[in-house]
Amino acid sequence: MRLLVLGLLATCALAAGLAEDLEYEKPTVLLTLLVRNKAHILPLFLSYVEKLDYPKKRIAIWLRCDHSSDESSQLLQQWLRKSGDLYHSINYGFDDDDATSSYENETSIYDWPVSRFKHVIALKEQALQYARDIWADYIFFLDADVLLTSPQALTALTRLQLPIVAPMLHSEGLYSNFWCGMTEDYYYQRTDEYKEIYHSRKVGVYEVPVVHTAVLIDMNYAGARYLTFDREKLQQMQQESEQQPVYNGPVDDIIVFAISANTSGVPLRVSNEIAFGYLMQPLETTDSLEHDLQQVINLRANMVHDLGAVPPLLKYFERLVELPTKSKLNFDEIFMINLLRRPERREKMERLFDEIGLDVQHFAAVDGKELNAQRVQQMGISFLPGYEDPYHHRPMTMGEIGCFLSHYRIWQQIVQRQLKQVLILEDDIRFEPYFRSNVLRVLEQAEQTPYDLIYLGRKRLKDENEPWVEGTDNLVHVGYSYWTLAYVITLQGAEKLLAVKPLEKLIPVDEFLPIMFDRHPQKDWSAAFEPRDLIAFSAAPLLLYPTHYTGESGYISDTEDSKQVETTAADADEPQPKSDRQQIFANEPMLGESSHVNAALPQLNAGKIHQEL
Repeated sequence: MRLLVLGLLATCALAAGLAEDLEYEKPTVLLTLLVRNKAHILPLFLSYVEKLDYPKKRIAIWLRCDHSSDESSQLLQQWLRKSGDLYHSINYGFDDDDATSSYENETSIYDWPVSRFKHVIALKEQALQYARDIWADYIFFLDADVLLTSPQALTALTRLQLPIVAPMLHSEGLYSNFWCGMTEDYYYQRTDEYKEIYHSRKVGVYEVPVVHTAVLIDMNYAGARYLTFDREKLQQMQQESEQQPVYNGPVDDIIVFAISANTSGVPLRVSNEIAFGYLMQPLETTDSLEHDLQQVINLRANMVHDLGAVPPLLKYFERLVELPTKSKLNFDEIFMINLLRRPERREKMERLFDEIGLDVQHFAAVDGKELNAQRVQQMGISFLPGYEDPYHHRPMTMGEIGCFLSHYRIWQQIVQRQLKQVLILEDDIRFEPYFRSNVLRVLEQAEQTPYDLIYLGRKRLKDENEPWVEGTDNLVHVGYSYWTLAYVITLQGAEKLLAVKPLEKLIPVDEFLPIMFDRHPQKDWSAAFEPRDLIAFSAAPLLLYPTHYTGESGYISDTEDSKQVETTAADADEPQPKSDRQQIFANEPMLGESSHVNAALPQLNAGKIHQEL
């Protein structure tokens, strides 16, 4: 009896041990990849596909590559040789024997004649049928323009258990892989909700009329049988079910798929619950490969902004990445001001300079935490009588003194070294796309007239007229502004700033500069500085912005949060930090939104900066 009991206990223990390993397998996914002339982005694309944390043995791959004139086919075959065995199965096709790499009536590789649409539609229909044939739980249509930098992307999407869902992707501008509105004749319709979702002002899963480029479909959902990319199939289904009106729109896989879902009652959704990744914007027919390469640079820079670094590539693809050659952009020097105790900021900025291609010299900032009243006095610094911060109603902080001294010492170096033109950057900035080419364009326009200073990033503080600089498309006469995020200064400009001996009547640097170009509203402060003849412009639109605003996660101020100079200040109203996103005047849009200065956007690659579609 004892032996029997012991045997039963052992059996139960063994069963319990086995039960700990029992769980449902992840759903099977057919990953569908259609590739043409994407050699320049495939190392990134394939690296991030392989780094998805979804079990690879639950992923089958359906891959087609044709009509390519670059190394796309070779890179894909290299990847399959090295990584193909990781996946459940691979169904691939490479058409390297085409007599031509062009479609009928195609004017460039970025053109979409009807012949190309029909070819892509036929391939997508084959992939859908293949998913049914192998009983895949999901099919994930993924364009090679997509960079899924989040390893959790596929896991997060399948966990939603939705009939159709797309991961919301960011581009270099406002373009994404979903629409929030569609007109009656099947065109994109701009909506307020689009920006709310795109900028994550609201976070969740949202029903939308169109998703594309990266789309997960649940093949077990009964309504999936009605999905198609083929216009004729859609029309046939609508006629058989007596639906009116029958689709008469373009032969376009994206629109046909959306209509097939909408008319069948299959909801399309987009999720922005996590930061899934990025996508390239479609190019115009007249664009070149250089435009696509620049998009890759912009997206890699955005990864550094958003993620801290470009996620690593597969080892054997690393050698294929070529960073742009570094340049000073026609400046004698580019300085970046950075506190030695903020090495993380310096490292991030240096990664950005590598990605964008800027040759920048680090300039150690004067640290306000190392200043005190005695040391300030020893340096011969005195303060402007009657000055108080206009928002906090307080004297200067040690951080603001350190900030001024940092800029002041660069001005001194400009004069000492007789540098004709310098760009000064701070270490908490986010570059807009096409920064290098846009800076060069601004400088070229500025050559037509004398100038001392040009803001590339700033915060406007008064709703006042800022007329265009005559003969230019992207320069305005600057009004009262805050921030010294980035500005161009000439030798003559530095000499003017030093000549008024600002350390003898010190105020914060972003109050001092508007005084010197005589646009400061506080006339009693301005009267202390003569002459006020600095010629100052601003780029319009701006070419960079702060990385964070007051109250946002990650916001740190080394000027506002430091010790104050010990003087008597007036009673404070509710404080409004200089770094706040909101402008003083009510009619001015938030930074990043459209304003009258953005009228020049077409001259600054409008289609590449803030284009929704």
